Amino acid sequence: MRKIDLCLSSEGAEVILATSSDEKHPPENMIDGNPETFWTTTGMFPQEFIICFHKHVRIERLVIQSYFVRTLRIEKSTSKEPVDFEPWIERDLVHTEGQLQNEEIMTRDGHATYLRFIIVSAFDHFASVHSVSAEGLAVSHLS
Repeated sequence: MRKIDLCLSSEGAEVILATSSDEKHPPENMIDGNPETFWTTTGMFPQEFIICFHKHVRIERLVIQSYFVRTLRIEKSTSKEPVDFEPWIERDLVHTEGQLQNEEIMTRDGHATYLRFIIVSAFDHFASVHSVSAEGLAVSHLS
């Protein structure tokens, strides 16, 4: 089986919740495959978003491109609904002045139907997420 970017909207992924939304920079921009678009937070922290895969997936590698994100927590769920999230990954990102943060995470136990990304803190009043990529395999469809 070939590995694909499970987070692309063209693969069926969907952002089903985001705690902030700017009409010029909506949450869907993180998974549209376009490097020119992004989602931006609006003020206070923590901020979060949930990506739904609409199938059971096994994630082997995550890549998050962002700007001004200080602490990122990722939780996962294998439920049919976005509930029962369990802690999975937490990272303190390095501040990169004038360029995107490119955080690559090799994962273990990456089975999920939903991922919740929580931006716990940031280096500024606002932060942005330009893309979320999850390399892996679709294991089965939700029944």
